[in-house]
Amino acid sequence: MKPEEPRRPRLEGLGLATRLLLNNLLVIIAGAGTVLLAVLLIGPHVFQLHLQQAGVSVDTDVLAHLGEAFDQAVATALALGVLIAGLTATAISWFASRRVADPIRDAAQATKRLADGALATRMADPGMGPELSTLSRSVNGLASRLQQTEATRRDLTAELAHQLRTPIASIEATVEAIREDVLPVDTLTLDTLQEQSGRLRRLVADLEVVSRAEERQLLLSSEPVNITDVVRAAISASSDRYRAAGVALRLSRTGQSPKVRVDTDRLHEVITGLLDNALKATPSSGSVTVDVQRVDGSTSKDAVVTITDTGSGFAPEDAERIFQRFVKGDRSSGVGLGLTIARAIVEAHHGTLVASSDGPGRGARFTIALPMDSQARPARHVERA
Repeated sequence: MKPEEPRRPRLEGLGLATRLLLNNLLVIIAGAGTVLLAVLLIGPHVFQLHLQQAGVSVDTDVLAHLGEAFDQAVATALALGVLIAGLTATAISWFASRRVADPIRDAAQATKRLADGALATRMADPGMGPELSTLSRSVNGLASRLQQTEATRRDLTAELAHQLRTPIASIEATVEAIREDVLPVDTLTLDTLQEQSGRLRRLVADLEVVSRAEERQLLLSSEPVNITDVVRAAISASSDRYRAAGVALRLSRTGQSPKVRVDTDRLHEVITGLLDNALKATPSSGSVTVDVQRVDGSTSKDAVVTITDTGSGFAPEDAERIFQRFVKGDRSSGVGLGLTIARAIVEAHHGTLVASSDGPGRGARFTIALPMDSQARPARHVERA
């Protein structure tokens, strides 16, 4: 026995405008019927009452004739009035129904085009009140986010293919050489394979962090801390490498240590990464200075960490370019994702990370600004990378 199919509503095929019009017509019919019934039931009694109060004396036949004439006059006037009012109300209801339904239909069509891949689709503000204006802004915001995500996906795919090409080609060439007995399976060959596979593993891990951060899916377990404590820990972790390279590493603190609400591990990762970059760019006998201070602006109070080195620097016009994915310095051995990850983590804390330099060979400055604890908003808690 086949299961009984659920019944479909009889008016399922009707559009929103038609439904609104039918609802308004029902209201009009109910109102008109109520008025007619009230007048026909109450009108004759009120008419007779007024005749009695006026002292008008008429016989029964004349009174019956007057009552009939009154009923006919009232009924005719009411019928004509209700007809005209009904037609006018119907026209207004049709216009209002269309005005309300059209923006919703436009929103449905816009979201359908977005689903079909037309990410340049936008919805105009219908000017029908804050609710529909919010709807149009939400649809446009969704379209912009989808467009940005798609552009990021295309760029990332192209960049990833370029970055994967070298290690994969190296691994393939090494394996082919081993198979043809050109290379022996010795420690050097195995180290080469391990190095290239490790490069692939680091690339995939870094890309995962970048993607999560740029899509705002990076969990930050924030807590109030003194930012100087985080800086000291990062300096302590880097001090041995600096000592071995012959580069001086100093901490300069101005005033009271600012308190911020951050994910300590993530901020430690950012500062350590910036210190590593500064070390790579600074020659032996050079120096790197980390300054921590509180900056009181007109509308906010920030904790500012500045890392200044005496290294190779960069052209001032490259201050933003160096934060792009896969852009790296001449001395860098990475894949060019460190600064991208660092900025994404800082921005997830509602802060900023900027770079500046007076030119090649004149050192560089990297400045982190984070809102102080009393001004800080909760960091984005989604999913940890």
